[in-house]
Amino acid sequence: ADIIKIYHDTRGNGAHFGRDRTTSKIKQRYFWPSMTQDIKNHVQSCLLCAQYNPRRCKPPGTLKPIKPPSGVWQLLTMDFHGPITPTTQRGNKYIISLTDVLSKFVITRAVRDCTAETAARFIKEDVICKYGTPRCILTDNGSHFTSMMMNNLLKEIGVTHLYSTPYHPQTNGQIERYNSTMDSKIATLSNERKIDWDEQLPFVTFNYNTTIHATTKQIPFEMMFGRLPVLSFDHQDELVSLEQDSEHVSKLNQYLSSLTEQAKATIKKAQEKNTHL
Repeated sequence: ADIIKIYHDTRGNGAHFGRDRTTSKIKQRYFWPSMTQDIKNHVQSCLLCAQYNPRRCKPPGTLKPIKPPSGVWQLLTMDFHGPITPTTQRGNKYIISLTDVLSKFVITRAVRDCTAETAARFIKEDVICKYGTPRCILTDNGSHFTSMMMNNLLKEIGVTHLYSTPYHPQTNGQIERYNSTMDSKIATLSNERKIDWDEQLPFVTFNYNTTIHATTKQIPFEMMFGRLPVLSFDHQDELVSLEQDSEHVSKLNQYLSSLTEQAKATIKKAQEKNTHL
């Protein structure tokens, strides 16, 4: 029970994500015969999850899925979410999010406004300087994304700017789904007055990125970095080896390539299934 609480309830290891994500995270580290049922019972009996988790339903109309890109960091979607109430003690009331379409890896930041200046700063400081320059970024037609400042920035750094069509907002629905998940998890972790949700955002984002995604059946963090994430409760080996594998780079490239192909195939399969619903 303590293990389940750690990998479900704590913000650094679980952040109150659902049964499947919690199960996959624990299975990577532990085993006991009744594990699956125990986790299911714990998640179903979690009062905070019951209070804040969204009730999902299939949106009306025909979905227009995005074709899986050829690799990670080829196509990203970006959006502002908010205003979120209440405003935090730091004055933040929006979240800007960016998601890699293939790996589902998400980058977020709590911000005070949804201006073009804020979006440009986010791209430069939180995306490019930390992860490199993507090939394409897909946004909606909001003025903060269509401004001359944004267009000039993306042109300067060599990023192709794509827009989701007004008639098919589902093309940018990936972030909208994450926003729904994010809202519930932030609310679960926040204090009673909910004015510290911006402090919980990094933990929610981290846990989202470090558990298996339902669509790709892969861990976003692993697809991005080629290794499994280490959580705060994970036990470390007492001795650290400094030996280097001469074939590490080639092995890593082969491994990432296999993850990419698996994710693309799984996304296509899920899209085909959705079109027949």
